[in-house]
Amino acid sequence: MKINPDTIVKPLPSEELIKNHEKFWRLTFPGAFLDFIKVSNGAEVGEASFECNNRIYVIERFLCMLNDNENNPKGIYGIDVVFSQIGERLTDNEDLLGAEVLPIASIFASDFVCLDFRENKGDPSVCVLSHEESGEFEPVLYRVADNFTEFLEILQ
Repeated sequence: MKINPDTIVKPLPSEELIKNHEKFWRLTFPGAFLDFIKVSNGAEVGEASFECNNRIYVIERFLCMLNDNENNPKGIYGIDVVFSQIGERLTDNEDLLGAEVLPIASIFASDFVCLDFRENKGDPSVCVLSHEESGEFEPVLYRVADNFTEFLEILQ
C-alpha cells in the first residue's frame, strides 16, 4: 500500500486529541492503528485493495482525527463526522454509549472499513460495513482481518 503524502490531513492527531476520542467512544485504540494515524491521518492511498466476502474492495482514503472538523476542508473525512452520520448502522444496540464498531476508512461505493471492538476490546478485528445492506440498528459486517496489523499486511 502506498500512502499519498500530499493528502495527509493536518494537523496530525496529538496524544490529547486521541485520548479525548477514546474517552468519548469508550474504547482504546490498538497501538498499530495509533502508529498509523499519527503519521497517515486521513491519507488517500494508491490502489489499496483487499478481498472479502467474495468481492474486491478498494480503499478511497483513510479517515482522520481532528480537533476542529468544521474549519478544516478535510473535516468531512473525520472519523467522528462519519460516525455521527452512520452511527445507527454500526450497532444493533440503540442504548449503547460510546462505540463498538468505528469507521476508519472509506471504500468505493459508500462502504467503510471499521475497527470492530465487540469481541476483543484490546485488539479489535477489522471488518467491512456494508452500508447498503445495513439498516438502522441492523449492521451488516464482514470480517476482513483479526487486527489492524494483519489488515495492513493484506492490502494489495
